Parts: sequence; structure tokens; C-alpha cells
Amino acid sequence: MGLGSITYYPYACFTCRSLEMNPIEMNFEEEIQQKKFKSEKQKATLNLIFTSGWLVNRHKEFFKPFGITNQQYNVLRILRGQHPKSISTCVIKERMLDRNSDVSRIVDRLTLKGWVSKEICPNDRRLVDVIISDDGLALLKRMDSAVEKLDSQLGNLSEKDAKLLNDLLDKIRE
Repeated sequence: MGLGSITYYPYACFTCRSLEMNPIEMNFEEEIQQKKFKSEKQKATLNLIFTSGWLVNRHKEFFKPFGITNQQYNVLRILRGQHPKSISTCVIKERMLDRNSDVSRIVDRLTLKGWVSKEICPNDRRLVDVIISDDGLALLKRMDSAVEKLDSQLGNLSEKDAKLLNDLLDKIRE
């Protein structure tokens, strides 16, 4: 993720200016090289955007070896929760973390990989029903233990801290 003239890489602090690895963890103000903000709310907003990008980049790197994207993984997780029932692409879109995703295209790619199958909904021919395949379930099973490590990226937070963070994030969206 780029912000200003700094390029952020998922597993290291690496700047275009220095072109050397920096193992020291930096706080948000140091990362973006800005000390003054109009308010704490502005700082919090920018920090959320920055941290979101940081997490997205880490997730992208994590999913690469599995040949899957964040959005594809999200769809497979939704389908696994419905298994053995099918679910329409409209409902998948409602449940996606990124609701701007093109669900039809994602499902088409998952179909090509053999991880899902789709068919026209018998009750409404405008809808497409999707079901996860055995190969899709097997992929998720292989990924499950690795995903636990991915979730530990918030390892600096206690369970109590994580609950507080969740509560605060929910409060922002109220």
C-alpha cells in the first residue's frame, strides 16, 4: 500500500527512500511521517485506513500460495457455512466482507478451479445457485490451521483488547 512517498510491504517496514529493511516496529505517526493532525478523530480515521491496507496486504500474501484471493476465500467460507445447501449469488454478495466485489466473476473463477458448482435457480431463473464442491471443502480444510496463524496477526492484543476493538469498530458503524 502506498501512502505519500512510502511504499508498505506486508512483512517489513521498507521505504523507497532508504531502500533498506527496517526491523523496528513503528507507530502510525512514524510510518506516515506526520505528527500533527486536525483532531484525534482524524488521526483515528487515517490510522484505520492505514491499518486496513496493512491487513489487506498481509492477507493477499497469505493467500497467494493457495492460489486464491481474499474475495474467493470469503465466498468459499460463506458456502462452507451453507453446506450442503446451495446459496444464490445475491445472498453471497450480501454476506461478503467487501460488498463491492463482483460475485458472479468470483464464482466463475471458483467454478473453473473446481471449488464450486453453479446452476440456475429452479424457482427464479434470474438467480444462480452456488454450492461448494468436495475440492473446495478440501482446500478450506487444508487452509484452516494456516488461517489460525493469519488471525494471530492481532497477537499483540489480548482477547479483552480484541473484544474492545470489535466493540469500538461496531460503534463507529452505528
